[in-house]
Amino acid sequence: MAEVVEVLVPGGKATAGPPLGPALGPLGINVKAVVDEINKKTSEFNGMQVPVKVEVDDKKNFTITVGIPPTTALIKKEAGVEKGSPEPNTNTVGNLPLEAAVRIARMKRDDMLSYDLRCAVKEVVGTCVSMGVTVDGKRPKDVLSAIDAGNYDKVLSE
Repeated sequence: MAEVVEVLVPGGKATAGPPLGPALGPLGINVKAVVDEINKKTSEFNGMQVPVKVEVDDKKNFTITVGIPPTTALIKKEAGVEKGSPEPNTNTVGNLPLEAAVRIARMKRDDMLSYDLRCAVKEVVGTCVSMGVTVDGKRPKDVLSAIDAGNYDKVLSE
């Protein structure tokens, strides 16, 4: 039976310290080899938290599965901001182009509850509401209304 360890690590900068080391140490595998493999596979997500699943079988072989970073991390990267606004209803910290919201929605599509691209984009724009990030220079709630009204149908076509 395989042991599974799921952790969130900084892309390309995982270390043998917590949370990886203490979780992998008791399994009797080479932690440095696992960390090196994780860093190689997550280097494209540099600076973002990346979900990683390490499966260790009975023969001490390991398999690493890299997920897609959380929606908030992708929005922060695309908008070029360090963190969301502490007061998202009054202060904005950045702007996300709608095309970037569509890209993020396509990346995260398998992890979302949405049935189509339009709803997935609405989920991403909804996350912008709570982060204090505008979308195409407009309040995210206004963009949600515009999506419902069909103003962005050309951009949101599958």
